[in-house]
Amino acid sequence: MTDRHPPVWADDPGLRHDPHDRAYAAWQGQQGQQGEWHDEGAQDPSWQYAQQYTYQAQPGAQQGQVTDTGGWRFDGRISSYTDQQTYETFAPYDPYATYTATEPRPAPAPVEPEPEPAKPGYVLPPVAESAWDVDTGRSRRLGRLVLLCVLLIQAGLSLRLRGTAFEDEALYVLAGHYEIGNILHGTPVPGDFVGYFSGYPKLYPVLAGMVDSVAGLTGVRIVSLLFMLGATSLLYSLTRRMFDVRVAIGAAALFSVIQSTVFLGNFATFDAAAIFLLALSAWIVVRTGRAPIAAVVLAAPPAFLAFGTKYAAGLYLPTLVVLAVVTAYRHRGLRALARGVLFGATLVALLGVAYLFAGSLGGISQTTTNRAKGADTAAMLLQHSAEWGGLMFLAAVGGSIAYAVRPHMGEMPWLEQVGPGRLRRVSLGVVLTGTALLAPVYQVHLQTEVSLFKHVGFGLLFAAPMAGLGMSRLVGPHFRHPQLGIMLYVLTLVFGMVQSQQNYSFPDSREMTAILRPMVDRKGAYLAEEHEVPAYYLRDVTGYDQWQGTFGMDYADKKGKRHSGPDAYGAAVRDAKFDVIVLRGTVTPDVDTAVTDALRGNPHYRLAAVTRFTTSKGDGAYRIWVKR
Repeated sequence: MTDRHPPVWADDPGLRHDPHDRAYAAWQGQQGQQGEWHDEGAQDPSWQYAQQYTYQAQPGAQQGQVTDTGGWRFDGRISSYTDQQTYETFAPYDPYATYTATEPRPAPAPVEPEPEPAKPGYVLPPVAESAWDVDTGRSRRLGRLVLLCVLLIQAGLSLRLRGTAFEDEALYVLAGHYEIGNILHGTPVPGDFVGYFSGYPKLYPVLAGMVDSVAGLTGVRIVSLLFMLGATSLLYSLTRRMFDVRVAIGAAALFSVIQSTVFLGNFATFDAAAIFLLALSAWIVVRTGRAPIAAVVLAAPPAFLAFGTKYAAGLYLPTLVVLAVVTAYRHRGLRALARGVLFGATLVALLGVAYLFAGSLGGISQTTTNRAKGADTAAMLLQHSAEWGGLMFLAAVGGSIAYAVRPHMGEMPWLEQVGPGRLRRVSLGVVLTGTALLAPVYQVHLQTEVSLFKHVGFGLLFAAPMAGLGMSRLVGPHFRHPQLGIMLYVLTLVFGMVQSQQNYSFPDSREMTAILRPMVDRKGAYLAEEHEVPAYYLRDVTGYDQWQGTFGMDYADKKGKRHSGPDAYGAAVRDAKFDVIVLRGTVTPDVDTAVTDALRGNPHYRLAAVTRFTTSKGDGAYRIWVKR
């Protein structure tokens, strides 16, 4: 091994003459032998290590210059070692070597463990992301619980309405008693009920008469409440099958508080039963959407009975036929048309058979298809329709638009590709939402507002699923804006409460009938405005054919002259035809004027009593005249 460069300490005079410096002596020997070490220490491993270290120093190091290499430090005079083994190796050769022990790094301070957080009193169970969008057992249970709350609110709103019998209620219940007598005993029916009733008299009136015999008018109204609660429940079920639980809750909640639903829930007429039967037919149509095509005929009997119960329900039969096609189109394609044809043909067949057995139904023409036109303007009818159902209709329009644009809300992105096609979505929205316009448009054609506040509810039954969808989209995915849905529900509820109370305000007839009871018997003839009410309450002491109403009459006076309209009433009063006359002056003002004029100065009658009442339209009074 040769090296022509001296060690760093060769330039240090203090080292060069040190007799103990074996490294320097070895270097002197190397100068004469051209790279050969003549010192025996050259064979010492430690010396070889020192030589290796020296020659690995930085080239050109000068005296006094600090050179750091490896694990030690050498500056020409003091060599400081921090490693014990290295110091022991080089100390015999380096007289300036020192050992500096390094202080051990202090141990880190012990870290105190953080206290465990207090356990909460209650932990919500994990909720699946799709809990409200997929028809699971959990979602069904939640939905039924909310539906129960909705039904309780609906029942409370209806039962809060109070009043004596309205003329339509009294007429239908009283007719039911006579129809039962005709069915059981062959007793002739007084009056042509078939000719002017808005439904077949042997359907709902018979049911009402049977219940009235057991529980009175209150029991008949409870039956109407059960019909409306059943309609809400069926609406929830069919909407859940068409969409999901959340939409079904919205549909049922909105429909349950509109004024027509609240009103009809405590009103003993055809309407509640007809709405229930339409809802039942629609539920069967939706429920059998994936069943064999022939299963759709099960929806025909309730639809047929709905039409028989109230002829105005026939306006919604085409909607059921189209719904039978739309609900099955996604799964059957064009074959769904055969489903609609089969359903429609079955309906026509049932109606034909019923016509053969029942004969001509003049009431269909007089009350529905060829009803006498009134004088109400289209602007007024549309305004009132908007007041009674506009908020829910707007929700249905919003739901139809949102559904046409996007089938899902994005809570589960993987469902976006499996939703129904745009054509089906648009068709469903147009059919269901457009059905809400049928009653207002038809009554604009008839120019009459009679029963419009009830008929609006028929159309909103079909628009309710889209209104529920609109409410669901308003709330947003994952219930992002629940306050918007709550606000829509509360506004609909407030409008329904106020409007139903206004429409349900009937004259209190209890005092009037109490005064009449000792004045009537089964021999006299009686004239009364809204004569159905006293005829119902006094049916135990009078017969229906003894009462004459103020809606129309033909009369031949004592001289044989024929009279009609208001003149007929005036002539009959002048001839003292009636034993008791009851007027209140607001239902048929022309007839009231003619009768009042005939009573003025008439020696045959005296004013026996005046009973006052208050309705939402103001104060009124029954005036009772008795024949002397």
